[in-house]
Amino acid sequence: MDLDHIDLAVVRELQADGRLTYETLAQRVGLSRPATRARVQRLLDSGAVRVVAVVHPAVRGLTASAHLSIDVGGAAEAVAREIAAMPQAPFVTLTAGQRAVMAELRTDGFDELDRAIEQVRSVTGVTGVDPLISTRHLKDPYLLAGEPTVADLDETDRQLLDALEQDGRLPFADLAARVGLSPGATRARTLRLLDGGVVKVLALVRPELLGLGFLCGFALRVDGAREPVARELAAWEQVSFLSACVGRAELVGTITADSLSSVRATLDAMRSCAGVRGVESWVHLELIKERYDLGASPH
Repeated sequence: MDLDHIDLAVVRELQADGRLTYETLAQRVGLSRPATRARVQRLLDSGAVRVVAVVHPAVRGLTASAHLSIDVGGAAEAVAREIAAMPQAPFVTLTAGQRAVMAELRTDGFDELDRAIEQVRSVTGVTGVDPLISTRHLKDPYLLAGEPTVADLDETDRQLLDALEQDGRLPFADLAARVGLSPGATRARTLRLLDGGVVKVLALVRPELLGLGFLCGFALRVDGAREPVARELAAWEQVSFLSACVGRAELVGTITADSLSSVRATLDAMRSCAGVRGVESWVHLELIKERYDLGASPH
């Protein structure tokens, strides 16, 4: 799907706030409201863009996470798809590098994380699993900074979250019909969840549509204090995700770039950072799964 400059402007606005009204979106991209609505609908119908709610993992009780580098004997796609079928795996890719498959796991505590890692080890074709256990997410495009400020969610709040995970742009009137409240009360509840960091509604877009068709993962070994290196890398525009971890590395993350030369330049810059002792990298070849509605009620 080819996007013109207005499509790209629409997408970038929805990446920042997936629930922007058509009136506001139209003003920002310079179109009429009907034309803007038609653009958004075309993007959604293509499947290239999804507007979804991403609930903070802590709200779902998903307090443990890990990034797995997976060795495979033979064809990797079948292995990746079997791992992607696991409800604990929001992100799975085929990669070029030392390992054939990379996956992220998010679970309710470390005991469940250990069981999920063992399940990955038992997949036919998997010959080895090297986990990096996350201790803190430092940069995540799908989460607001910090922990949610709203606690004690009731059943109506959870119904709202479930509905928004299916369609992040559901109108307040439709949300109200689903949860049995007035549109005004539904709007107030939804805004409370959004403003409190419980949920973020945004567009998930295939990176190549934005001219950012190159995703590169990295794991860094750091001498001394990790925090100064983490702060520097988190500020880089090319670093789209960064997590502190324990295992063979102290930091793990993702570079999103418009060319392989940009990836190479970013990796070179990482190697030159004070405190960085080593850089391991891999290129994501094919996205097998990207879903963040883990822990939602079954639909």
